Amino acid sequence: MLPRSSGEVHLILSPGLEQALRTARGFPLLDTPSPGPPALCIKGGQGLWIKFEEKVEDGGERWSKPHITALSLHSLFELRTCIKKGTVLLDLDAHSLKQIVEKVIATQIDAHALRPEVRKKLMSVLLCTPQHHTTKSQLRRVAELGAACCRGSVSFQLKNQFQKKIPAEAEVSNILVGEVDFLEKPFIAFIRLQEAVGLGALTEVAFPSRFLFILLGPRAKVKAYHEIGRAVATVLTDELFQRVACQAQDREDLIAGIDEFLDELTVLPPGKWDPTTRIPPPKCLPSPHKRYQRGRMQQPSGALLLKSRVFGGLGDFYDALNIQCFSAILYIYLATVTNAITFGGMLGDATDNMQVCASLRFLGTAIAGAVFCLFAGQPLTILSSTGPVLVFERLLFSFSKDYSLDYLEFRFWIGLWVAFFGLILVATEASYLVQYFTRFTEEGFCALISFIFIYDAVKKMLSLADSFPVNWDYKINDVTLYGCICNSSGTENAKWPPLIELGCSLGHLVGNSCNYVPDITFMAFILFLGTFLCSMTLKSFKTSRYFPTAVSLVSDFSIILAILIFCGIDAILGLETPKLIVPSEFKPTNSQRGWVVFPLGVNPWWVCLLSAVPAVLVIILIFMDQQITAVILNRKEYRLQKGAGFHLDLFCVSLLMILTSVTGLPWYVSATVISLAHMDSLKKESTTSAPGEQPKFLGIREQRLTGLAVFILTGVSVFLAPVLKYIPMPVLYGVFLYMGVAALNSIQFMDRIQLLLMPAKHQPDFMYLRHVPLRRVHLFTLIQMLCLAALWILKSTVAAIIFPVMLLALVGIRKAMECIFSQQDLSWLDDIMPEKDRKEEEEKLTEHLRGGRDFG
Repeated sequence: MLPRSSGEVHLILSPGLEQALRTARGFPLLDTPSPGPPALCIKGGQGLWIKFEEKVEDGGERWSKPHITALSLHSLFELRTCIKKGTVLLDLDAHSLKQIVEKVIATQIDAHALRPEVRKKLMSVLLCTPQHHTTKSQLRRVAELGAACCRGSVSFQLKNQFQKKIPAEAEVSNILVGEVDFLEKPFIAFIRLQEAVGLGALTEVAFPSRFLFILLGPRAKVKAYHEIGRAVATVLTDELFQRVACQAQDREDLIAGIDEFLDELTVLPPGKWDPTTRIPPPKCLPSPHKRYQRGRMQQPSGALLLKSRVFGGLGDFYDALNIQCFSAILYIYLATVTNAITFGGMLGDATDNMQVCASLRFLGTAIAGAVFCLFAGQPLTILSSTGPVLVFERLLFSFSKDYSLDYLEFRFWIGLWVAFFGLILVATEASYLVQYFTRFTEEGFCALISFIFIYDAVKKMLSLADSFPVNWDYKINDVTLYGCICNSSGTENAKWPPLIELGCSLGHLVGNSCNYVPDITFMAFILFLGTFLCSMTLKSFKTSRYFPTAVSLVSDFSIILAILIFCGIDAILGLETPKLIVPSEFKPTNSQRGWVVFPLGVNPWWVCLLSAVPAVLVIILIFMDQQITAVILNRKEYRLQKGAGFHLDLFCVSLLMILTSVTGLPWYVSATVISLAHMDSLKKESTTSAPGEQPKFLGIREQRLTGLAVFILTGVSVFLAPVLKYIPMPVLYGVFLYMGVAALNSIQFMDRIQLLLMPAKHQPDFMYLRHVPLRRVHLFTLIQMLCLAALWILKSTVAAIIFPVMLLALVGIRKAMECIFSQQDLSWLDDIMPEKDRKEEEEKLTEHLRGGRDFG
């Protein structure tokens, strides 16, 4: 008889391909190749395992939703017994299913475990053509299977829908489980082939096979066989057991691997849980190699790694050859241009236009940013004008005006002193102090800059009411009874639509809509909020359950698509909404200044020495801004591989201070929010995720080309005025709002603020809530909120001169908090390690304390 369940398939990565495919699948890259690669898929007559289990529902026409496999403890003990008493052939030299079956049967006959007279029947059963489950109707399934038998299995395998879920060079293992009536005791075999080979129609997907498990027996224990098959499938999806199976030298090693699997189990008592309940996959899976990390060899420090592709050593440019980088360039370019116009306009208002014109400001931004991207240690950082620097510029101009000093000359000497102090900080390796910039300081600064972005975007939108007043006198009939006619001698000779074309020279206009003026402000808010909401919605497509994987490309271009959509809406309506203005003239905006700032002119000679005092405040501001942004971009959760360049970045910014001070350009420093947006637009995620599994975050596309292209485009923007003039400013303000909100959502501070208003029963299972009392969490959050409020008040009042010192004081406040909080509390609340990594660390600590078997 044919076995009832046959052709189960287990896909597993080959050891030789693990280094390349681990990254593609989202697994952490090991320092040395591991002989136990991660399992991807097991498929069979009754179930499918692609990390998680999917069952064939009644009717056989659909698979269930992916869920975590629930096994009976007895089935695992039975599997252990099967491995202990059955045939185990490791590194078997065979190249076809027939050879494998013949050698397994011969081995059992030689060991007197199988009667010779059942050889032919057993061969017939094991070599029969399997019938794989599909999700199609019964008639169509039978027709396709019949056609496949006639023309071979190759085309049927290649069309299989699971091909796209699996890396192209994966391997297969086969699990054959069933019952027959001619055996008196179970026929059990576990085989590992010496070389992975193709086994024809046995596998439902066209990949070579390396492992096989066979269990045939009498009908007495049909259900037990099925459960043992499910247990094999589940064990083979365990990363540690895969290492054991690939390294095993004998039967005892396999049994030890099953024992290790049993040690990791969590058992639920009977009657406390319904086994038919399907547990959904978790949103965040622990690292697959955390259980065998202790035994692996360490990479020699400082060693150079060979690249696996042509020109791999030029990765700073080569890695940008991806369509996602093209989306990032357009997105960050528009953000940079908008930021230059917005902050440039505010800077011009604050300094009586003593700064250079918008065109030269674009050119200056382009030169400074391009130089930084070419030579800095962290080219993902975006240089631009920032809110804190704008505050200091406003104060400096007011001070110069009050004391009759030449603003640009005074600013020139301050810039030179700032550059000098910056070079001293680089020479003395002062960037070492970033170790004191913990999450408390980072989140306070990031939240401040994010709120500045949000505040400025909303403020600019509200200011539109001054230029385009809102008409509050409209009545409901003015909208519903829309009409305007030309009345000549009491006769209606023209209605409103022709009126626009022909005019009303022979009469007068009559109607409640004749004096209608479009509400530009209302339309501007539609564009503003529409761009923001559209960007948020399109960005979420990548994790949405309603769309196929192909729409992830829409998520990558979410900001650009939102801008194009609402620019199109604005163009169709044809209203005179405020547009982006890019001047094409190169000339100073103030007649009192020239192209270059002269160091000795109106001001007394001692001003050059006095400038060192405000320069101290500026260097504190720039150091904090630059280094905190760098620390945020180099967080562990971003998994950057090319390292940070704190000293080199500060060196580049210090040299650029000289250039911008001489030419009267704005001082450019790291723009935290735009840099975070740049980083977010370059995130890499796995494309071969199993059903029910969230795509794995693989890291960032680290390269110099996107930033360089952004600033080159910024420089040529002065020649793109005919195109850029069609972009409405409310659309770009919507992008500003999106960047500010996205930056806020990336910090733990916002999660803890929500906890203040959330009942304890509804609070998420954050790791710090497991180890820190809730009242201590709230106290930590309140201190952060008070510091943020103090920074905002200082920025907005006459006391803004001490704003840089207050930024530095955040480090001191954090140090003083050690008198209030224990080191245990601070280690959980103020550690830069991301939430998922903290869970992994906790699991590793628990494992270390209880001990465990290591198969490394």
